Amino acid sequence: MKKIVGIVTEYNPFHNGHKYHVEEAKKLAGADYCIAVMSGNFVQRGTPAIIDKYSRTKMALQNGVDLVLELPVSYATGSAEYFAFGAISLLDKLGIVDSICFGSECGDITLLKKVAEILTNASETFDRQLKSFLKAGLAFPLARAQALEQYLKSDPSLDTNRSEQLSKILAQPNNILGIEYIKALNRLSSSIEPITIGRKTAAYHDKELSKKTLLSVASLEEYSTLEEVKSSPVISSATAIRNVLQHIEGENLVSIKDSVPNNVYEELVANYYKIYPVTEEDFSRQITYKLITEVRDSLVSYMDVSQDFADRIKNLPDYHLSMAELVQTLKSRNLTLTRINRSLIHILLNLRKDTIDLYNKHGYTAYARVLGFRKEASHLLRMITDHGRLPVVTKVSNAKNQLSSLSMQMLSEDILATHIYNQVVYEKFGTSLPNEYRRGLVIMHS
Repeated sequence: MKKIVGIVTEYNPFHNGHKYHVEEAKKLAGADYCIAVMSGNFVQRGTPAIIDKYSRTKMALQNGVDLVLELPVSYATGSAEYFAFGAISLLDKLGIVDSICFGSECGDITLLKKVAEILTNASETFDRQLKSFLKAGLAFPLARAQALEQYLKSDPSLDTNRSEQLSKILAQPNNILGIEYIKALNRLSSSIEPITIGRKTAAYHDKELSKKTLLSVASLEEYSTLEEVKSSPVISSATAIRNVLQHIEGENLVSIKDSVPNNVYEELVANYYKIYPVTEEDFSRQITYKLITEVRDSLVSYMDVSQDFADRIKNLPDYHLSMAELVQTLKSRNLTLTRINRSLIHILLNLRKDTIDLYNKHGYTAYARVLGFRKEASHLLRMITDHGRLPVVTKVSNAKNQLSSLSMQMLSEDILATHIYNQVVYEKFGTSLPNEYRRGLVIMHS
């Protein structure tokens, strides 16, 4: 029986660390195939992807992924909890996935499971501590981390070292997502096994390209020669690579060459300033227009927009701001920059609270939207059709015959998001990307 591992990703853009993740995921899971649930044209930190979802799908399929499915935009741009539930529900409903493999800073699945258990079955003491930190004005991520630290210190079953290990976990972004994946698996009673890989080099938010290779931080005893270490790929963060792509001229892209697979580098060079880089600043006029035309009551209907945040928006003395200036102006002690970015993207894309609540009540992700696959793995689609609990969408034009009205609403949000993204690409580069009804699947041959 063939084994299948699932991964949840953004590939913004695809780099050597991602390729390592795919290879290790297959190895650790003993898997023959890898299915990626990938964010579309907008990502979890509340920004557009630097390059469109079909280009990123091609990069993934060229580097070990067998099938790429799109995470609906309402979940792809959601909080860590929503992001995880959307992705895990999709993998679970495919009916063929044996395990999920994700990166984490701690690299210890036992620790992550323990924290997930605490957060899933939060005691009254923990809830009180969390509320007190929120009331003190802390942003939710920091409030939850501090509440966990206080809770663990009072747990007599944990020694000091163990308590400190657990309390540090919520300070790092990949740990947080990993915990949310485990929580989602538990709440959905999924049979999918969680596996984690420890991050080896570049930190998630590193802004500078790395000079370290994957093997240079490992024990030389595991490898035969120093030359093997020297030839190992450089692992830079996606943040650092995006920083280069956004701020230098095309001829200087050589600086990222060692940080991405060769085929990805060729794709990036060939399309530079033709279809990318796309940044949040490119959407400033559209977002500003939305903010000016909305009233307070309509603003609070969007995901992640509180009454206080709506008031801050409508009390702005001036809307003639760049996106960076706008986000900084709207920032407050209890709102992270990521939360503000997500809120603005939700307003732009018309993603509303009542709609996401309906999706959640009806089982989260409602279909498997295929972006691309390797020809040799096309039988995975037949397997999902035979064993899965959700429709497989390969053509948007046929979706109305496959989906309920609520599911079609979810898909319509993805279609709108792509139309808006493609319009920005055209305005910035003069390139017309095919719309969702004309764009075919990405099919890669070996």
